Amino acid sequence: MLLFALGFLLVILQPSTGQFPRVCANVQSLLSKECCPPWDGDGSPCGELSSRGSCQNILLSQAPLGPQFPFSGVDDREEWPSVFYNRTCRCEGNFMGYNCGECKFGFSGFNCTERQVKTRRNIFQLTTSEKNKFLAYLNLAKNIPSQDYVIATGTYTQMNNGSSPMFRDINVYDLFVWMHYYASRDTLLGGSNVWRDIDFAHEAPGFLPWHRAFLLMWERQIQKITGDENFTIPYWDWRDAEDCVVCNDEYMGGRHPTNPNLLSPASIFSSWQVICTQSEEYNSQQALCSATSEGPIRRNPGNNDKSRTPRLPSSADVEFCLSLTQYESGPMDKMANYSFRNTLEGFADPQTAISNPSQSSLHNALHIYMNGSMSQVQGSANDPIFVLHHAFVDSIFERWLRRHRPMLEVYPAANAPIGHNRENYMVPFIPLYRNGEFFKPSRELGYDYAYLQEPALESFQDFLTPYLQQARQIWAWLVGAAVFGSVVTAVLTRHIRPCWKKKGGTSEIQPLLIESEDYNNISYQSNF
Repeated sequence: MLLFALGFLLVILQPSTGQFPRVCANVQSLLSKECCPPWDGDGSPCGELSSRGSCQNILLSQAPLGPQFPFSGVDDREEWPSVFYNRTCRCEGNFMGYNCGECKFGFSGFNCTERQVKTRRNIFQLTTSEKNKFLAYLNLAKNIPSQDYVIATGTYTQMNNGSSPMFRDINVYDLFVWMHYYASRDTLLGGSNVWRDIDFAHEAPGFLPWHRAFLLMWERQIQKITGDENFTIPYWDWRDAEDCVVCNDEYMGGRHPTNPNLLSPASIFSSWQVICTQSEEYNSQQALCSATSEGPIRRNPGNNDKSRTPRLPSSADVEFCLSLTQYESGPMDKMANYSFRNTLEGFADPQTAISNPSQSSLHNALHIYMNGSMSQVQGSANDPIFVLHHAFVDSIFERWLRRHRPMLEVYPAANAPIGHNRENYMVPFIPLYRNGEFFKPSRELGYDYAYLQEPALESFQDFLTPYLQQARQIWAWLVGAAVFGSVVTAVLTRHIRPCWKKKGGTSEIQPLLIESEDYNNISYQSNF
């Protein structure tokens, strides 16, 4: 019993997120290009002795990429994570983690066999104690070092191809800020040259799956450092909001009394220091963000450029976006028209779905509206409102998945911008996740949203909508088939009746063409 208890503790306390696992941030791992740490439960790499996983070569997608990135071999993030490692743990069954020491999202228990679904709730539906606990958890994450991960402070070339590792410690909250920066940073081309038209987390099909994975990892890390296994990220439903209703000292921090660009001293977030916000300086030095402090959080909600973002998103904007049937289209970047992803991300008009990068709507509108740290892509996760905002964006993605019920093949397998094909691994996560793994309903990943659980008419309508649309598309065919069937039946009846009369009006009952044991083996599918 004691051994079972210890093993259970090892499972629930295992590392769960990405960047560089501390145990692989060394010369030996970089030169061998192998990151297959032992699982503490049995001491074997990837928990192989316990059949959790094994050390395997990484299988990279060979599907062609879009034309947006015309280089090759100049960025450490290309064919992630092969520049750093080409062998990692491949976990079996429901096991997951860089050493296969934890459970996949949506599973728990010693052998990861227990399914679980947790509920994310509106932040305004939390009790005072629940809300205060959430704020305390955020502050704890900002002040506790990550035990399992470190960040890279130099490129692989600057590390002398692995012989001179450049890593440093970072706190749990800033680990996620840094990962968001790293995925969206510019490519350093040498000298003073950079390539800006690259982003492994935005402006392409992976935008929604990437942030879905990001939030799940962040959520699990909070569960780990607090010991609160039931913690879930709250969301802010910003539809039809007239201002930033979470921007007060009771929630995410009010406005400073003398400097409107800063937070109120009464907020715990006023003492937070931001990182990774000076992209132009990093580019000029051909350096990576080293996660040094760069000043306080900046926020001045509502005092943004109204010509770019005149208002916060409306319910009508969201409903129109949900009506779009195509997940992705055209060039699969911010110029895509009639794309659900591009419209929700905010590069297409929420009333026409036509691309208009000069305007910022839906997801982008919130970032611009905050007019501060949230408004710059690479450093936007510094503001804790980021988490509330993206949880609600994810819920809209979830509504679309439930309404349209797309197959995995709907997510582009090829020709998307670099890093965004279905089988590409997400940058910069270790353990490795493919984009397509998070293009699925949230309940399969172990969570749901409170407002999507309510048996409201809207939910029933969401369920019926795809079937009604499909029925309309084939209605003419169905009517034609019915008419044709009636004619055939009439003709056959006219010819068969004389035969019955000739045989005395009796007929032999024939057996089924398929015996019962064969019938059970037949598989079929229905595609509209």
